[in-house]
Amino acid sequence: MKDALDFAAINQAALAAFLARILPGGKRVGAEIVALNPRRVDRRLGSFKVNRFNGRWCDFVSLVAYLEGVSQGEAARRLARMLGLEIGGRRHG
Repeated sequence: MKDALDFAAINQAALAAFLARILPGGKRVGAEIVALNPRRVDRRLGSFKVNRFNGRWCDFVSLVAYLEGVSQGEAARRLARMLGLEIGGRRHG
């Protein structure tokens, strides 16, 4: 039988030692590290957050994409409209 991997221990060690390496340029805001989403071309910090104590993370664009069954791009457009943000030089809202 193969040795069982202790995912919790690995995650805890990674959280403590490598969070800054995994998310370079992130900013500490309270209990969270706010960073650019490494899976898309973000220009500003804000939507991607990782709790620096427990490793839980959130990305609001991904959440909207999942809940509404749309692409990441469409989810971002929908969020921008909801928030009254500019996309391509045009204000939405």
